[in-house]
Amino acid sequence: MKTTLEIMRASPVIPVIAIDKFEHAVPLARALVAGGIRVLEITLRTEHGLPAIRAIAESVPDAIVGVGTLTAPEEFAASRDAGAVFGVSPGLTPALIEAAKRSGLPLLPGVMTPSEVMAAREAGFRQLKLFPAVPAGGIGMLNGIAGPLSDVSFCPTGGITQETAPQFLACKNVVCVGGSWLTPKAAIEAGDWDKITEIAKAASALKKA
Repeated sequence: MKTTLEIMRASPVIPVIAIDKFEHAVPLARALVAGGIRVLEITLRTEHGLPAIRAIAESVPDAIVGVGTLTAPEEFAASRDAGAVFGVSPGLTPALIEAAKRSGLPLLPGVMTPSEVMAAREAGFRQLKLFPAVPAGGIGMLNGIAGPLSDVSFCPTGGITQETAPQFLACKNVVCVGGSWLTPKAAIEAGDWDKITEIAKAASALKKA
């Protein structure tokens, strides 16, 4: 099993994916992987989250499939059993920490403030998701906490675009960024998988400074 840091380093951008129709899951994953984006965060924001994770894990072997929007302890084992190899949460609670330990699922927990970063670090997490990144202060926040909390690295997510991603990736404590721009709803509804691959190629070309 890969570590959280290894997973983050596998892609400059991790797409945050909400599956509205189950039949879109596998072709969407294949289109992203074809464009060089292998790390996929399938969120539990819709009823198709877990079935989509299972289908992608079985049908797209080159994908590194993770589960996003983990907010309840019981979701960890269910996601692992569906085939997820990492998890992402919008925040961190003692119950989620315990569930992550029990499941063995590498977790990228969400934080928004320096105090939350310190609490997550005390719990043993060194790789974190700054969320929501732009409302939390964005690049200014990341640069501001890089000094006193230099042993923590981030995947900022929330409000980041193809245009602003390079600025975030230039921060010394940023390993990758999360974004939903890779999966525009219009292209998915139209089944325009070539468009998704084109967007993925542009995202995979972004390099960590």
